[in-house]
Formats: sequence, structure tokens, C-alpha cells
Amino acid sequence: MREKVPGSLAAPNTDHGLIQVVAIVTMVIDHVGAIFFPGLMFLRVIGRIAFPLFCWGIAVGAARTRNFTRYALRLLALGIIAQPFYMLALNHTWTQLNVLATLLLGLIAIRGMQMRRYGSAVWAPAVCLVVATAVTMDYGWQGVLLIILMYLARHTRGGLMALMVSFCLLWGAGSFAVFRGVSMDSGFPMLDRAVNSHISRISLQFLAILAMPLLMAKTESGIRLPKWLSYAAYPGHLLILWLIKLLVQG
Repeated sequence: MREKVPGSLAAPNTDHGLIQVVAIVTMVIDHVGAIFFPGLMFLRVIGRIAFPLFCWGIAVGAARTRNFTRYALRLLALGIIAQPFYMLALNHTWTQLNVLATLLLGLIAIRGMQMRRYGSAVWAPAVCLVVATAVTMDYGWQGVLLIILMYLARHTRGGLMALMVSFCLLWGAGSFAVFRGVSMDSGFPMLDRAVNSHISRISLQFLAILAMPLLMAKTESGIRLPKWLSYAAYPGHLLILWLIKLLVQG
């Protein structure tokens, strides 16, 4: 049965169209930075916004979908289509799966939690996390875990906010510092020491927390992307970036 996400003021943002647009735009910015401007760290910082928004889309979509099988098969098909372009554009191999594999495992884990058959609420998420650990994929088991936790926290802003803060702090512990060699010099020594002691610890993955304001907001943009466009965005932008990369290289 299709589940409704609460629409009260206490619930997180379910403006699916706006969230999709922001996720797609920030994803493209991230990949443009990774491929063409690796020295421009601010492009990668902007790109940290994308993945939590896609995870939220899966968490909300899993609660709303009328046909889980069709939803899962779309993600599987798009992941297969996108894999060659993911490899060519971002220099990966067949043993490194794109982010759609991560999103699909998150969706399957949620389905197991929804069905609650023969303990599937426990073993389905566990199996998905093990697979994401054993097989190299974009964002890996941390990405699958974020989708699962977002689904569990989907009803309240407070729960989702607590999740994002704690998860990003934990996630950031394993990634590199963004502001290495950067320091503040305002002329106020005490302020400079306080800021510089923290700014050097800010990591790239911690900055996924930049997605939180949109998740917490209550927007009603009325944006409705064509379904084909929302699904084609991932493989399509990788194909375009790969073609541009070929032109640039030669």
C-alpha cells in the first residue's frame, strides 16, 4: 500500500521537483569540477549537496511508490546504462559501480523493512549493507546506511536534522580536509585562533550537511520534472561530459 509522508509543518521538505532540480544541478557541478577543474575545490564542495538529496528522494519515493518492482527495475536499468559513461567520464573501472547501485540497494533495504516478512526488517538492510561493503560502489555502505536512516527519520524535521548532523560528522572523519593551508587573519588574535582551530578540520564529506537547509525548509515550488528527464539526467550528463572531455583532450 502506498504510504503518505506527513504534510505537517513538523515534517521535512517533500517538494520533490525542487529537490530533484537542486540535486541534479549540484551533481553536474561536482562532476564538472572532478573532470575539468580538479583544483577548484569549491565545485566539489557544492557537489556534496547532491547525494543526500538523492538519498532523500529514495527514502520518500519508497514510501510513496505504487509499484516497487517497476521503481527498482528503473534504477537497475539506468545503472547499467550509466556504467560505461561513469567509467569513461570519471575514470572508473567495471569493478567500481556508479551511484545508482547504491540507491538501488537503499531502496531494496527499505522494501525489506516495509514487508516485515520472516525478519526482513532486519536481514534485508543487513544484506544490502554487506553487499555495499563487499562491492565497490559510489558512496558505498555509508550511502546505503544514509538512505535507511533517512527513511526511518522521514516523519520529523528534528529526527532528520539530528541524523544529518551526526552522520556528516561521522562521515567526514574518513575524508580529507578541504581547507588545508587556509587560515583567517582578521586582526583579532583570539577570534583567529578559535576559527583556525576548527576550519582546518572541516572535511569534504562533512560538507554534505549543506543539503540540510533544503531538507528542513517547507517549499512549494510547483516544479514537476518530466519523469524521463529525471531518470535520464544521471547517464545523460555523464555521456555529455565524456564527449566534452574527448573534445578537450583532442
